[in-house]
Amino acid sequence: MLRYAIDGSVVPERHSNYDVVIVGAGIAGLYCALNLSPSLKCCVFAKETIDISNSWLAQGGIAVVTAPDDDPELHFKDTIVAGAGLCDEAAVHVLVDEGPMDIRTLIKMNVPFDLNEYGELDRTREGGHHKNRILHAGGDATGRETVKTLAYIASQRDNIIFRDNTFFVDILTDGKGVAGLIVKDDDGVYETVATRHLVLCTGGIGQVFSTSTNPAVATGDGLAAAIRAGAELRGMEFIQFHPTGLWSQDPEGRAFLISESVRGEGGLLKNSEGVRFMVGKHELAELAPRDIVARGIYNEMRRTGESHVFIDITSQPEEELAHRFPTIYNECLRRGINIAHDFIPVCPVHHYMMGGVKTDLYARTCVPGLYACGETASTGVHGANRLASNSMLECLVFGRRAAEDINSTFSPALSSSKELMPALPVRPELDIDFMELRHKMQRIMSENCFVVRTREGLESALAQMKEILGALSAGFSGSKKYDEDLSLAIISVAIIESALARRESIGAHYRES
Repeated sequence: MLRYAIDGSVVPERHSNYDVVIVGAGIAGLYCALNLSPSLKCCVFAKETIDISNSWLAQGGIAVVTAPDDDPELHFKDTIVAGAGLCDEAAVHVLVDEGPMDIRTLIKMNVPFDLNEYGELDRTREGGHHKNRILHAGGDATGRETVKTLAYIASQRDNIIFRDNTFFVDILTDGKGVAGLIVKDDDGVYETVATRHLVLCTGGIGQVFSTSTNPAVATGDGLAAAIRAGAELRGMEFIQFHPTGLWSQDPEGRAFLISESVRGEGGLLKNSEGVRFMVGKHELAELAPRDIVARGIYNEMRRTGESHVFIDITSQPEEELAHRFPTIYNECLRRGINIAHDFIPVCPVHHYMMGGVKTDLYARTCVPGLYACGETASTGVHGANRLASNSMLECLVFGRRAAEDINSTFSPALSSSKELMPALPVRPELDIDFMELRHKMQRIMSENCFVVRTREGLESALAQMKEILGALSAGFSGSKKYDEDLSLAIISVAIIESALARRESIGAHYRES
């Protein structure tokens, strides 16, 4: 595999130096930045802008123990069960024990969590939880409201600098570990950035698949760069396909998510005949862990030959639905569906990567100076299947822990970032339609590495993806689309290899053969 996405033709025109660099401006990146010592100069790079991220789009909420009748040990047990026993128990204990402290911090920061009629935190329930412990903000806009608040506070800090519309290309290393990184702006101008502390909060891999709830920017650039830099991976076969993406006759790009909270508030899964089909499949029926619900829907679609099933929440008053789920209510209404009177058509779509760059309890990877938080990381919390709404809590807890470790182990960067560039050969210029190639990769992955997998399909996909990766590695293009396609190919190969290596079905990884 290529060590660097760039080749010898790249000559950076700009050079900079920061104590800490965070790539990604979602919840993990912002909260990490806010927990750094004010004496450390930090730069937060965003591929586009802060409103284009998985964090911003997160609807459901944050799973955390705040109720008197709940307990971290109960949250721990629900997480372990959902993760099919493959969670790192130490990481889960850190999550559930320390999470309430971080929520108290968010409350002090004035994140506008929704309150009930008594002025207390409003808590709901989602799949896999045995207690109402999901906090939400703006009804179904928890991610957006949290990111807005954290970004505003970060913008007031003198030590935090934001750089939007900047593409993260490569991690630079030397004998001590991370030495810096290479980025480029929208005009294709490259820049070397010197730092000894690099935190990857680059989000998901949604563009690996044809349909995803992730935004178009989710091409896994940070994950792929970490792989090239020698970071260890874990759990790449464990990909969560959300059971209830809004089905559309004419897809509009990013799949719109019908939050699990809709089922938590009484929504029932039904087929076209109006019959519930999850009853008897699991004790929690519609609120079973997501992998079970996704397979239940997938199998019902195979049985009926139809492209979707339905959520029925017509038992709830329209005024209440419009208040509790304003984003979902209005988006469905825009598409001609009044969720108070009409069934909502849904089908499984790619949603979340449980695996990623393997980290320890302080978000450290095996590459000295390289940290990973949020969806880019495999902290061990999720195991084989993520418990609903644990992801935002993971961003907070491990984003803070990464900052704490940097505060206590800080090392200054090289005095000049001009010394960082490696000597590389020049590769032939590629003449490829990169968008057409992306669609081909997406078809391969969606057909062979979706909710249900087979050995034959995985082996076919691996052969095709290795051929594509070989072609991309043999040449070079300075275009952003090339960088993204290279990332997608690297990640796809890693996913398929992991899926082939794990022969048993467990959690979100389900093999028929």
